[in-house]
Amino acid sequence: MKKVFTYDTTLRDGTQGEGISLSVPAKLRLVKKMDMFGMDFIEGGWPGSNPRDMEFFDQVKKLDLKHAKISAFGSTRRANTKVEDDSQVAKLLEAGTPYVTIFGKTWLLHVTDVIKTTAEENLAMIEDTVAFLVKSGRKVVYDAEHFFDGYKDDAEYALETLKAAKRGGAEFVTLCDTNGGTLVDEFSEITKKVVEVMEGLPVGVHCHDDSGLAVALSLAGVASGATMVQGTLNGFGERIGNANLCTIIPNLVLKMHCELACGKNLKSLRDLSLFADEMANLRSNPRLPYVGASAFAHKGGVHADAANKVKRSYEHIAPELVGNKTRVLVSDMSGRASIMMKARELGVDVDPKDPALKEFLDELKNLEFRGYEYEAADASFGLLLAKFLKQHSDHFDVLGYRVIVERNEVSGETRSEASVKLNIGGTVEHTVAEAHGPVAALDFALRKALVKKFPEVKDMELVDFKVRIIDSGAGVNATTRVSVESREGKDSWGTVGASDNIIVASWEAIKDAIEYKLSKDD
Repeated sequence: MKKVFTYDTTLRDGTQGEGISLSVPAKLRLVKKMDMFGMDFIEGGWPGSNPRDMEFFDQVKKLDLKHAKISAFGSTRRANTKVEDDSQVAKLLEAGTPYVTIFGKTWLLHVTDVIKTTAEENLAMIEDTVAFLVKSGRKVVYDAEHFFDGYKDDAEYALETLKAAKRGGAEFVTLCDTNGGTLVDEFSEITKKVVEVMEGLPVGVHCHDDSGLAVALSLAGVASGATMVQGTLNGFGERIGNANLCTIIPNLVLKMHCELACGKNLKSLRDLSLFADEMANLRSNPRLPYVGASAFAHKGGVHADAANKVKRSYEHIAPELVGNKTRVLVSDMSGRASIMMKARELGVDVDPKDPALKEFLDELKNLEFRGYEYEAADASFGLLLAKFLKQHSDHFDVLGYRVIVERNEVSGETRSEASVKLNIGGTVEHTVAEAHGPVAALDFALRKALVKKFPEVKDMELVDFKVRIIDSGAGVNATTRVSVESREGKDSWGTVGASDNIIVASWEAIKDAIEYKLSKDD
């Protein structure tokens, strides 16, 4: 088995992505999580570029890491400056990390037109900086910026920059596809040539996803002899993003049979991916390979039926290997097999010969035609199915509700008032609540009516509320779908409502969310 090192740059390159920011505590928590997972190298940031990164390097020294090596990131010395006099290089040493990663120029266009120096001085900048850091007790990863563009422009000079890093004592040289424009065949060919020229010095690859090929290029790099892969969790990064380690790692382990330190912890991969999103305060992308919620989700009836009989017929790996699971999506495309699988997933006992199942399937397709969608509304689906199977009785009956919205144009204030009338076990509760918005007012009034009989409704919260217009051609009379996500502790569930009246659609979704909570507690 070929040994491959993983190098994570989420904390530095990842934070250059639009809308992505990590606090120091979030960075430290990610470091601990990645260390437990088995990541080999973690790039912490660029010392001196901002106070947050310097604080991170001060704090990370206090962590008791079991495996991962922390690296500080920076540049070669400035042109025509002694390395010992370069303040940026001094900051790299001040960070106190065992590894330092520096980048240098490969492409003559950058040498002459960007940093405006000579080809010879650029080579000296690379060798001097690497040698100085090594002499100062650091191990060095050298990132060759724009390597593939530089190689295609002047292959001989591009290779000379790597040789300069090798003479300086670099432990790894990394080939960076900085613009993300290289195609797989040329990437493989160039990487193979570099591995030969480096004569045993380990080579890494660092890819960006501008052409949608970052993962493919990274895997091609390993196949061509590279032994280090740089990337980020969930593909965070500048422009389109970096190579996604959450996709690369399982491909290397499960498909290419490489030896990775994190290979034994692959079942924690989805958890790591979700944790990275949580630290960055982002909603997780359900369509990520391997770790996304939709990665092993089956919607079509034929697919679901086949996957139920032989899972590998429609699943390229067992989802449990990466901490994921099979999901069945129900829609107007679903057949009896899909309903049976979904019922089992939700813990609903179903007799496949029950005639109510046919009636339920017909109603489900009718509801989808009217604008409902149950793919992200398992709670509403489960309640609907249980009612058809006569396995569920509502905890309350709705007698009526009303919403009033008042706008004061002088003060600029908007207030909403909702009243709800329920029959709870023979007792009528009539409550009123106020809020800024009509949906919040409805939610408050409903809970207020229920809290005496069911105090547990105080423990749940509405965490997401989505509105979608189904038939925009109908204008203001269009059907509106409302999707609600609710949470209690670590449990979350989705509900749905649809109507040509947004208040009615919202009420249906909120009512289902509370009814599901009460049923779950039962």
